[in-house]
Amino acid sequence: MTDQGPKKVLFVVACALLDADGRILLTRRPEGKPMAGLWEFPGGKIEPGETPEQAAIRELREELSVEPCERCLHPFAFVSHPYDDFHIVMPLFVCRTWDGFPQPNEGQELAWVRKEKLRSYPMPAADLPLAAELRDRL
Repeated sequence: MTDQGPKKVLFVVACALLDADGRILLTRRPEGKPMAGLWEFPGGKIEPGETPEQAAIRELREELSVEPCERCLHPFAFVSHPYDDFHIVMPLFVCRTWDGFPQPNEGQELAWVRKEKLRSYPMPAADLPLAAELRDRL
């Protein structure tokens, strides 16, 4: 492996919304976005000055029209994963309570998935260890 210099580190946040039946919400990346067609936990980039919790609330509001409260976000796991052009650091929160019904505001598909079935959905490499943690620890 050759050293091509430092990669940009991307700080993003993800959230596993759990419904009353214990299913986890996955979203499918729409066409035209990087990694289109892959399933992931909702979330996105942490903006300058935001805490991970604030970013999760903002992203859930923008992507899905749901309103979690900050105290309902429970830190669960995180991943640090190298991609070819960048390195991602992503905390995962679990949220069981929110206001509103998830709506696909950005052209994404939604799926409520049992934890045992998470691995049957193709995911970005960074999401795979988080799916395994959810399956094993919930």
